[in-house]
Amino acid sequence: MAAVSMAAAVVLATVASLLVVPAAVAQLSTSFYSGSCASLESIVRSGMVSAVQQEPRMGASILRLFFHDCFVNGCDGSVLLDDSSTLTGEKNAGPNVNSLRGFEVIDAIKSRVDAACNPGTVSCADILAVAARDGVNLLGGPTWAVPLGRRDARTTTQAAANSNLPSPSSSAATLISSFASKGLDSRDMVALSGAHTIGAARCASFRSRVYNDTNINAGFATRRRQVCGPQSGGTDGNLAPLDAFSSVRFDNGYYRNLLSRFGLLHSDQELFNGGPVDSIAQQYAGNGGAFSADFVTAMIKMGNISPLTGSNGEIRNNCRIPN
Repeated sequence: MAAVSMAAAVVLATVASLLVVPAAVAQLSTSFYSGSCASLESIVRSGMVSAVQQEPRMGASILRLFFHDCFVNGCDGSVLLDDSSTLTGEKNAGPNVNSLRGFEVIDAIKSRVDAACNPGTVSCADILAVAARDGVNLLGGPTWAVPLGRRDARTTTQAAANSNLPSPSSSAATLISSFASKGLDSRDMVALSGAHTIGAARCASFRSRVYNDTNINAGFATRRRQVCGPQSGGTDGNLAPLDAFSSVRFDNGYYRNLLSRFGLLHSDQELFNGGPVDSIAQQYAGNGGAFSADFVTAMIKMGNISPLTGSNGEIRNNCRIPN
């Protein structure tokens, strides 16, 4: 806990310098709503407190929503769009179907924000970005100033989600390449993967790992097979914690798991498997403060992937449908 608090202090002290260098970051501002919706952050925080108190896993679910939003056409709220007669969106893409959750939490926060401020002021994309930060912090992780000013996409495609989101079966090389295509380096990738220190995964995502991989602790594999049968079907939706020991606590336990071959997903264990990022995972396993600081840096960078700003996009009235 002390390491996390110290890392948070370092992060808050350095966040301004992180915001002024890249051109993409300059499009957004941590004070964007100071005049138009000063209560935004307190409303989002209150909504996330309620959601996480009701179900701690929701902090991880909202963080995952933000990740899946940013990796598909940028951080534009497109992941929140429902399918309709004119739009086949991201929710039912392979990486998302039956697994993305928390949409109703964002809906509830959006309603409260629009009631407190003029409707059409705050985007769904920005609400999601702040909610993801608060979900991390409420589970014991760091906090940071979130750059804001994103606008919402009017459309999206299922194909974009299928082609841009990394698979749980990805190799280290594939993960490095996938993140690099979004402007995120290897350290960003390993730090952001640490989001798996909270939350759970479906059997369908880790079945191959626990039945077929050899770089896995034997006792761990046996325990996970008890909740995940060898064939697809009835156990596909059964859940197991991504961090075997502290799945509702945002800490560096995920990396310690990897060093013991306790990675739940194939892509998790790839971060410590005799490959190019082993040293980063090993550093984070031994230094929770370094992980927290790098996680914040990577989250700010990820949040600045191709935002819609200015007159681009719109401010959705309903996060699920274009205006």
